[in-house]
Amino acid sequence: MTRLIYLVFLCALSAESFYQNPQPPPNTYKAEIILERNEQDTWRTIDPRFVLDEGDRVRFRFRSNYSGYLYVSDRNTSGAYDILFPGAETSFQNKVEPGRDYIVPADDGWFRIAGPPGQEIIYWLVSPIQLIGLEQRSKSQVQSQSSNPAALSPRCDASIFRARGDCIDTSAGIKELSNTTSLPHDFAAVPNLRFRDLVFIRQKDVSTVSSSALLNGPVIYEFRLAHR
Repeated sequence: MTRLIYLVFLCALSAESFYQNPQPPPNTYKAEIILERNEQDTWRTIDPRFVLDEGDRVRFRFRSNYSGYLYVSDRNTSGAYDILFPGAETSFQNKVEPGRDYIVPADDGWFRIAGPPGQEIIYWLVSPIQLIGLEQRSKSQVQSQSSNPAALSPRCDASIFRARGDCIDTSAGIKELSNTTSLPHDFAAVPNLRFRDLVFIRQKDVSTVSSSALLNGPVIYEFRLAHR
């Protein structure tokens, strides 16, 4: 059972000319992330901007139209980092194939919402080749901080009406990464990272990040998950 509070998908970084392209590129690179909440033992897709309550159980569903290696790390509202994927549950295997769904944390895994209210940041790194060492990380190898200045109090947008009175925080969900200062140490250490233009779209409850340009290096996004 892994501690979680909030997620954010933001900017993208890539290391151009650091890798040769390992596969024929699609016309558009696209990855989708879906947030699911457990409701009476059934997993249901929810709005990524939904403000969760303490004790909620959630997970992510990831799929893309290109292959690569997936690494996911969480910065919680206390400022500490946890590794979410890969892990022992996946035998540290993190290869993703086009058109397949992958559950994060893994298989039947889930997160229980806990800790101070705010926005938790989940960093997603997809690389065309395996990054040696990242797939064998342990929590002891991840940096921690005593505070999280990026944490924001969740706010309900009164202009968004929901039948059940759900709280929707429009600052949550998929967004562009504003800076690299809060990246996990091992993510920030990937060579030759630079900012890259990506398109971020939310269609109903599906968050999509795409690029029409060749992605021949690792790409990092954020996803902000709000809770109270």
